[in-house]
Amino acid sequence: VQLQASGGGLVQAGGSLRLSCSASGRTFSSYTAGWFRQAPGKERDLVATISWRGSNTYYVDAVKGRFTISRDNAKNTVYLQMNSLKPEDTAVYYCAASEGFTIVPNEYDYWGQGTQVTVSS
Repeated sequence: VQLQASGGGLVQAGGSLRLSCSASGRTFSSYTAGWFRQAPGKERDLVATISWRGSNTYYVDAVKGRFTISRDNAKNTVYLQMNSLKPEDTAVYYCAASEGFTIVPNEYDYWGQGTQVTVSS
């Protein structure tokens, strides 16, 4: 599975962005998809994940109520809608795919390149 993340950019605090992750290769629709982020000097952390059918989702507490993960399997694409952005959301955002539903980063088998999100105060 090859993953391509896009949609990052510079936005003011309180603004919104939508990230997209396009997949090619193996049947992406059978994989759990996750969004992760890595701020400078910090580890890469999970943001949200969604099961292959979209019936199960998980969000870290820091983004609950502000971010929404979704997927369109017909388009082999996963989205992360980010609202009410805060400066602490600034990071490089990565999408990833796993064969099972998991919140453990090491259990994700495929990774896309990152897209930078910068939130100014």
